Amino acid sequence: MADAHVDPADPAATELIARGRIEVEGRLVDASNVTLFCSIELDGVSAQAVYKPVSGERPLWDFPDGTLAGREVATYLVAEAAELAQVPPTVLRDGPFGEGMVQLWVETADEELVDVLAPGDVPDDWRVVLHAHDRLGDPAVLAHADHPGMRELAALDVVVNNTDRKGGHVLAGRDGRIYGVDHGICLHADPKLRTVLWGWVGEPLPDEAMDKLRKLRWALDHDLGETLAAHLTPREIRALARRTDTLLADGEFPAPGDDWRAIPWPLF
Repeated sequence: MADAHVDPADPAATELIARGRIEVEGRLVDASNVTLFCSIELDGVSAQAVYKPVSGERPLWDFPDGTLAGREVATYLVAEAAELAQVPPTVLRDGPFGEGMVQLWVETADEELVDVLAPGDVPDDWRVVLHAHDRLGDPAVLAHADHPGMRELAALDVVVNNTDRKGGHVLAGRDGRIYGVDHGICLHADPKLRTVLWGWVGEPLPDEAMDKLRKLRWALDHDLGETLAAHLTPREIRALARRTDTLLADGEFPAPGDDWRAIPWPLF
């Protein structure tokens, strides 16, 4: 069996996680929902994956039960349709513990993209999000890298209404790409954007990101809207289209709203 590196951008990666044989190897104990680390094999090619069975989802007061796996898939479909940001190949399929989300595991580099630092330790090319004090009363800041891939991820979070973009959900891949993971509580119809990626508030969206948002808006009126109907309600799909329209009309990264907590806790 080939223990080959599977490029997330290769269409064969989606085929592997959709049809491959899953073998559970362990559990990621820090996750709030049941999250299983697996190997997956198809036609002699193997890779690693994350499997989140619907049966292991923790009930939430504001999201319908049993919908988180589908929201992970829907976010991947949105990102793929627009070629906006990088989300590892993600499918909804049967597994050892029933239907669930299966996502290709991304090999990461030893690189921090979001951190809490002393003000004097923030790299010159990073963006400061929040000024605070640590448990000893010393000044601290929440900051993140200023990277084109992270800018696109921030734009994706706006349109999918990501309620939980923690620092640990932003990964520096060994392939040089920036990946976003853990999208189970996205795509609610009501405003709930909660993210650590607020470093570009009020700045114009890059032209390339605007082009990708236009592509997303077109897709929503065509095949993508129909595909998302398997995972989202009509109201949620309409809200996704409205958020995309608003971002295109404004042409800039939005500021946090006043009606909800705009930064997730814990931060990582």
